[in-house]
Amino acid sequence: MWICARAQPDARSYPSFNAFFTRALRAGARPAAADARAIACPADGAVSQCGPIVDGRIFQAKGFDFSAAELLGDAGAAAPYANGSFATIYLSPRDYHRVHMPLAGSLRETVHVPGRLFSVAQWTVESVPRLFARNERLVCHFDASDDPNDAQPFCVVMVGAMLVSSVETVWSGLEIPPYASTIVRKDWRDKHIRLERDAEMARFNMGSTVILLLPPARAAQFKFAAGDKVQVGATLA
Repeated sequence: MWICARAQPDARSYPSFNAFFTRALRAGARPAAADARAIACPADGAVSQCGPIVDGRIFQAKGFDFSAAELLGDAGAAAPYANGSFATIYLSPRDYHRVHMPLAGSLRETVHVPGRLFSVAQWTVESVPRLFARNERLVCHFDASDDPNDAQPFCVVMVGAMLVSSVETVWSGLEIPPYASTIVRKDWRDKHIRLERDAEMARFNMGSTVILLLPPARAAQFKFAAGDKVQVGATLA
């Protein structure tokens, strides 16, 4: 990530290293996809994997996979994605650390699932079974429609990693407190929180991973493959 893309390039102007590390982009640095039907890339980084969710299982790497139920911490919540699509985006420590909305949606629920803090670097992804379903994570459930009779869910999972034990969201601030040990569910439906596609939704305090889950109704034709570099707002699918 080139520092000139940042809203404030002068490192001395930030009150803390974390403020510098998670700094915003300058306006226009990431143009939005022109096609209103596009699923936007939620983060700068590299595609770890993307493709179909087969019988509820998500491909990790080199023969490793894990279930959507494990990832979300709830078999019922995973059911809509049983034969949907997924994209896993890895943010390295040098990447822009804020995560944006892939689609417009209303926040329904968040689930903080405590867990390990394995590194999410490629060598670990290729050697630790079920890595993303074992690490600490914040599961964010959205509905793409405000009509309860036509709700099309999608899910953005913020996966923690080594040195990353906190995630902040735009709707409530710190969502993963240090050293948490129990699952915490929060129902947000009565708060009527709706975010447009490309709007900032959350941030990591170090490099980590974002996993997007889509239902079969949004069968994704991905424009990128594993290993490709991506940026916020680009047409992911």
